[in-house]
Amino acid sequence: MYYICGMFVRKKLNKSGKISIQVIQKLNGRNKVVKTIGCSNNAGVVEKLFLEGKEWINRLSGLQEFSFSSHKQELHQFIAGIESLTVIGIEKLLGKLFDEIGFGKVKDQMFRHLVLCRLVYPVSKLKTVDYLSKYHGLCIDINSVYRYMDKLHSKQKEAIQDISYAHTCEVLKEPLNLLFYDVTTLYFEIEQEDDLRKPGFSKDGKHSNPQIVLGLLVTQQGYPVSYSIFEGNKYEGHTLMPIIVSFEHKYHVEKLIVVADAGMLSKDNIRELKARGFEYILGARIKNESEEIKQAILSRELQNGQSCVLLNKENSDRLIVTYSSARAKKDAHNRRKGLDRLKTQIKNGQLTKKHINNRGYNKFLKIENEVKVSLNEEMITLDAKWDGLKGYLTNTGLAANFIVESYQNLWNVEKAFRIAKSDLKVRPVYHRAQRRIEAHICITFAAYKIYKELERQLKIKKAGLSPEKAIEIAKTIQKITVTHPLSDHTVSKMLILTPEQQNLANLFDF
Repeated sequence: MYYICGMFVRKKLNKSGKISIQVIQKLNGRNKVVKTIGCSNNAGVVEKLFLEGKEWINRLSGLQEFSFSSHKQELHQFIAGIESLTVIGIEKLLGKLFDEIGFGKVKDQMFRHLVLCRLVYPVSKLKTVDYLSKYHGLCIDINSVYRYMDKLHSKQKEAIQDISYAHTCEVLKEPLNLLFYDVTTLYFEIEQEDDLRKPGFSKDGKHSNPQIVLGLLVTQQGYPVSYSIFEGNKYEGHTLMPIIVSFEHKYHVEKLIVVADAGMLSKDNIRELKARGFEYILGARIKNESEEIKQAILSRELQNGQSCVLLNKENSDRLIVTYSSARAKKDAHNRRKGLDRLKTQIKNGQLTKKHINNRGYNKFLKIENEVKVSLNEEMITLDAKWDGLKGYLTNTGLAANFIVESYQNLWNVEKAFRIAKSDLKVRPVYHRAQRRIEAHICITFAAYKIYKELERQLKIKKAGLSPEKAIEIAKTIQKITVTHPLSDHTVSKMLILTPEQQNLANLFDF
């Protein structure tokens, strides 16, 4: 039997009398067939197939053949000469994308290390240093990381956004005049606020925690092109114009169309967007329209998939309203859940006068005789009339169906925030100084750009892999460095040991 790197070639007698030559890998005490070389009942052919199996393993492992029975000394010498075993797949995969995007123009290697680690092992900077030492053989002082973050904040963060923008333009081969904007909040587990970290409306429900507001601009395909950081108590509607004006000033985009949700819908924003020549597609609060417009919407009695276009007399914008039966079911379901929760609280005496407000489903509560809290059935009935209806406000001349489809692409921003929070773990943020908080966000922004480029290339290559799966495979690809004990000759070799590692290496040519 020939055995190397966890794999061996075996001869298996079949019921037909032929002998199959198989490459077997032992995993968790069980034999797994990695490859069948062939089968025959001719002794000469069988031996030839057996040799082919040995050669296949040699090619896969990249190591020289060892026979445990006759080369024990050479084997021990080989093992004694191993100097290091480091993870190389991350650099081969993500490092390649890092350079293709153009981030290699940032000459500091520290930027490269921090961005790639954010994709692979998103932890504190202190744990990042430990990871780089254990798995990449890099000895980095934590204070040098902090000093670099100060440099990143003061000299490089704008250039990093410029690189991302330029690469996105190159990939899409078209002007970026349709952009999507949204915000999220990142809270801090601290008690005292400062000039940046302030309590405010939290997307995570952490209203008492100091936080920051993060605004993100992405393309229709979800590629990030710009971001901004705001004080934690800043109203999200007031974040729109600063980032849009800054973006237009930097990149001189003509006929910029901004897509944003209803949180950005304010008279001041609309007035300033128009004054600066921007076009927009905004989620509309159709329940807050004038009585005349609300009656016009409800009188249309739209069916599933239908839409209507109304003229907003106040600013001459078009108000597009669509109806979806699926959305209607969801609206009704959510209201039932909210009402069931309120009914339980009323029954248990948990609701008092202080709970009467317009937050969530509390808007359906009313007070009788200043003491009795009950459900406002009339208001519930009126609210149900709006189930399934969605409004969009625009000053563009684009077709109604394009307006609707464009707005629906806002999920790309939501996806970006979800990945940043879950996969890249943008929080918790282990920094106090504002400059380092902003540097941390910049590193996460660059990591997300690489994530999206990996996603794009996997799709083009029809790899059938998610970015997460590709990264997991890359983390298992290692490089072995061996020095011969007599000649002091050193050799390094990348170890491609499994079919999925080989597949990834073939896809990205490493």
